[in-house]
Amino acid sequence: MTAATAVDVLVVGAGPTGLTLALQAHAHGARVRVIERRPGVFRPSRALILHPRTLEVLRPLGVTDALLEPADTAPTVGLHLGSRVVEAGLADLCLPDTAFPHLSLLRQTDVERVLAQALADRGVTVERGTELVTARDDGHHARALLRSQRGTTEEIRCLFVAGCDGPASTVRACAGIGWHGRPYREEVVLADLELSGDAGRSGAQVFAGRQGLLFLFPLGERATWRLLATRASVGGSGPDFGQPGPAVPFADLQRLLTDAGLDARIERLAWSARVPLQAGLATRFRRGRLFLAGDAAHTYSPATGQGMNAGIQDAVNLGWKLGFAAGCSQAPEGRGKEVLLDSYDAERRPAAYRRLILTHTAFWAEASTGRIPSWLRAVAAPLAAPAVPILLHRPRLVAEGIRSISQLRVNYRHSALSVEGRPRLRGAPRPGDRLPDATVSIGAHPQRLHELLTGPGVHVVLQRDSTLPSDAVLGRLVTVLRLRNSPGHGLLAVRPDGHVGFGCGTTDRAGLSDWLSLIGASTSPSSRP
Repeated sequence: MTAATAVDVLVVGAGPTGLTLALQAHAHGARVRVIERRPGVFRPSRALILHPRTLEVLRPLGVTDALLEPADTAPTVGLHLGSRVVEAGLADLCLPDTAFPHLSLLRQTDVERVLAQALADRGVTVERGTELVTARDDGHHARALLRSQRGTTEEIRCLFVAGCDGPASTVRACAGIGWHGRPYREEVVLADLELSGDAGRSGAQVFAGRQGLLFLFPLGERATWRLLATRASVGGSGPDFGQPGPAVPFADLQRLLTDAGLDARIERLAWSARVPLQAGLATRFRRGRLFLAGDAAHTYSPATGQGMNAGIQDAVNLGWKLGFAAGCSQAPEGRGKEVLLDSYDAERRPAAYRRLILTHTAFWAEASTGRIPSWLRAVAAPLAAPAVPILLHRPRLVAEGIRSISQLRVNYRHSALSVEGRPRLRGAPRPGDRLPDATVSIGAHPQRLHELLTGPGVHVVLQRDSTLPSDAVLGRLVTVLRLRNSPGHGLLAVRPDGHVGFGCGTTDRAGLSDWLSLIGASTSPSSRP
C-alpha cells in the first residue's frame, strides 16, 4: 500500500456527471482527483440529447463550443403514428430567455470526450483502471482506499468524496445511504446497425406501436443508425440497472423493426444490448463528507432524456459548493459551512423526485404493455395524428414542454442559500430562481446577459444607480457587473450554477457580505471588478 496523498475532492466515476463535477470543483478552487474503474475510454452511448439548461450550466466551464461543434442543434424528427408521418423540428423553440433554444442531439461519448479534454487542459487526468474499494468519513477528513488495475492499493485522505459511480454506487454503499428503487417490467434494446429499404429518411425517426416505441437516430457509433426500442423484459440475469447487458438476437431486432411498420432490413449489425431499467432514488444525497450525484443518487427511465442532463446539473450544483468549502477548509468547522454543504441535498433531491414522477409517467405512456397505454399508442395516437401538426405549430406550447423537461423551471426558493433582502427587488427573479438570459447594456452596445456571466464564480449584478463601489472587496471568485439599462439601486448575486442567491432592492452591503460569507465566497482579499 502506498502512502496517503492529500486531495480536496476525490471524484469516483468519469461519466458526464463525474467529469462535470471535477471541472466545476476545480474551477472554484478545489484540488481534484478523478478515478474510473473502467480501463477503456469507449463504451456505447446510452444518452443522446443535451437540454438547453444543461448547456447553460456548462457554459461557464468553457466547453459549450466544443460540445456544439459535433452536435445537431436543429434536429428533425419523423413521428410515425400508424400510417401517418408527422415531421417535427426541434430548433428555435420560442425560448427567448436562453442562448440555447433547441434540443441538441449529441452522443454521450462525445460529451465525455470534450469534458475529459477540458480537464486535461487544466492538468487533471482521469485515472482509468482505478477503482474505489472503500471510503469513510473520519470526522476531520474522508479516507478512501483505491486499487489499481495492477492490484496495488493506495489510501488517500481528502476533504470530500463525490460518488458519480452509477446505480450500483460503491460510495453509496460505503456511506450507508439507503435506496428506494423499483425495476420496470420493460427493458430497452440498443443496437448500432446499417439498414436498407425504408431507412433513407433524414433525421431521427420515432415509431409508436402496441408493444412500445422504437427510435432510430443517425448517431450510431459503430454503424449509421442507433436503434433504441422498448419492449417487455424477457427476463434472465443482467448487469446493473441502466447498463448494457447481453446481446440481442438478430431475429429479435428485425422483428422489432417489422412490428413497428418499418420496411427495412438489417444489412449489418455492429453491436446490440439489452438494458434493464429501474426508477430509484437515494434516501439522501449526502452523509458527512460523502456525496452522491447522477445515477448514484437517482435513476430514471429513458423517457424525456433525463439521465445525463440531470447528472450534469447535479454536478454543477455540487461542484462549486465543494470548491468553496475546500477553500475555507482552514476555518473552524461551523454552521455556515454545513449549511452550504447541506444545501446540495435540500436543493437537488426534491428536483430529482419531481423528475422521477415525470419520467415514470412518460415511460408508462411510451413503453408499458398494459391495455390502456398499448391502446393509446396503437389506436388513439394514429387517430389524433392530424392534430399533431397543429399543436407543433403552437411554439409557446412546445416551449413550455421543453422548459419542464429541461429543468429551466427548477428553482431553489426554499433553500437556505436563497436570501432575500429588504426591500424586495421588484421585477427581477427571486432568490432561488434561475437567472434568465436577456439583452442588457453595460456600455455603448447591447449584449446578452449570459454572455457577460460566462466565467466561474459568483456574479454580482448591480442596477444602474447602485452605490456599491466597483473596487469593493468581495472575494477572489466574485465579479461585479453594472447594468446601465436597469434604473434603480438594487442588486442580485448570482451563484455559479446560474441561480440567484441574494437579491435586494437597495445596495445592502452588509446583506451581500453575509451571503457571500455563508457560501464561502468571501475568503480571499482579492476581487476582479
